Amino acid sequence: MFKKITFSIVFLPYIAFAQSSAIGQKTFYYKDSVRNRPVTTEIWYPTDADISKAYTTPEYPFIRISTIHNAPIPRKKFPLIMLSHGTGGGRLNMEWLAGILVQKGFIVAAVDHWGNTYDHKIAMDFVTPWKRAQDISFALTQLLQTRELDQAIDSERIGAAGFSIGGYTVIALAGAKLDLEALTNFTETPLGLKEFALPEFPNLKAMINQKEVKASFRKATNLKDKRIKAFFAICPAIGQGFTTQKQFESIHDPVYIVGAQSDSITPIKTNALHYQKMIKQSKLLIIPGKTGHYVFLNEAKSQLKENERLFFTDDKTVNRNAVHQQVGNEAASFFHNVLGGN
Repeated sequence: MFKKITFSIVFLPYIAFAQSSAIGQKTFYYKDSVRNRPVTTEIWYPTDADISKAYTTPEYPFIRISTIHNAPIPRKKFPLIMLSHGTGGGRLNMEWLAGILVQKGFIVAAVDHWGNTYDHKIAMDFVTPWKRAQDISFALTQLLQTRELDQAIDSERIGAAGFSIGGYTVIALAGAKLDLEALTNFTETPLGLKEFALPEFPNLKAMINQKEVKASFRKATNLKDKRIKAFFAICPAIGQGFTTQKQFESIHDPVYIVGAQSDSITPIKTNALHYQKMIKQSKLLIIPGKTGHYVFLNEAKSQLKENERLFFTDDKTVNRNAVHQQVGNEAASFFHNVLGGN
């Protein structure tokens, strides 16, 4: 049976993230030579290093926990969670989730999806989301083959989480098969045109060559990654590229979907609720009230918050930190239940 969970953000108290142990952080600069595509990957992990050595650079624009760069990697196996950022974002945009999961006993790895990041925008890479699932699978292979991580990653306990188009990414990795024609037809409707008008890339539609998009799609056959056993999709996008349950018949592992009631970027009717209806036995969390799409990005410091109000300013009734804690705890509980904990 489907499970729907709701909670009120308005009355939640401010919940500070208490960092009880040190978190290590390391960057790997992988390159997919077959696709001629960099797949830069950031990992966060539990470490026995002295927590007093943890720090964050003063110029960093987000409110975050402190980490120890290149800290000793543990000689103990932990489950691994792969993390996929939203459109026009970056691998560091959801450190809040990485921090919560590491404190709960996971290693987290987030990738930069080339051409679809805040600092490197390529029109084609904004409309070929299947490349993202390939990024995650490639990065996962590299991580499992990286000698210094062999002692720390439990290859039998791997999950994936993603936000927005990253939410679609993890559902594709679970086995969902996109109908590009259905999605294209939807983008021509008034509602579809509204959803396709991305704040991260104005006038995107005019820059797209549909023949190139179709050619890229034909190369992306089966995106399912059988190594990944649990999938957590936050505000998943492009739901209208899925019109039949047959497109989800390859999904056999647990899926948890999160949506925001006031999301105007990926409205829950055509996305979170639609996916939940289509994916059998999936769980659903809808955050009610005036919580919008971008609440799932990091909390910003004052200057960035002022300069990028669309992405980092919420309705006065919404506490971004409280949303992060609730959703992060739900994610940790979900992954523990499916993958097992330490």
